[in-house]
Amino acid sequence: MVIRRAVERDAGRLTRLVRSSRAYEGRYSSMVEGYRVGPDYIEAHRVFVAVEEIPGGEGGERVVGFYALLVEVAELDLMFVSDQAQGCGIGRRLVEHMRGEARNAGIERVRVVSHPPAEGFYRSVGARPVGTVPANPPAVMWDRPEFVFLVGDVGEVGEGG
Repeated sequence: MVIRRAVERDAGRLTRLVRSSRAYEGRYSSMVEGYRVGPDYIEAHRVFVAVEEIPGGEGGERVVGFYALLVEVAELDLMFVSDQAQGCGIGRRLVEHMRGEARNAGIERVRVVSHPPAEGFYRSVGARPVGTVPANPPAVMWDRPEFVFLVGDVGEVGEGG
């Protein structure tokens, strides 16, 4: 697996990954209906994609995850791992990569407003709970856990989790 900067041609694949996530089925489906990760978003933010080479595919690759780091507000805006790749350590590698990017940008803390089912994951990779963001109907109908990553040595990932 390789983590690289997302490019314009990745937009459709990232959008499909968001919209097809099983984590957003049922009561959470309204959050991703019509959601789009467009080329403009990719250009404006630090979006990184995790890809695996397709065996026997002449240079083809499969997207297995991605994240977006907002530098101006120091926030992990999006992070998704494909349903088929969950449990393989890709999310952990994306978090390590994000922390490195944040450190290189001079950021000390990265905020995360988590999707409720992802709370355990963020705790397991060292995010520290700092509160709850209340529901904001009609856009978001449920409270969401808020975390912060303290950006330091990469070895800190996993502390407290």
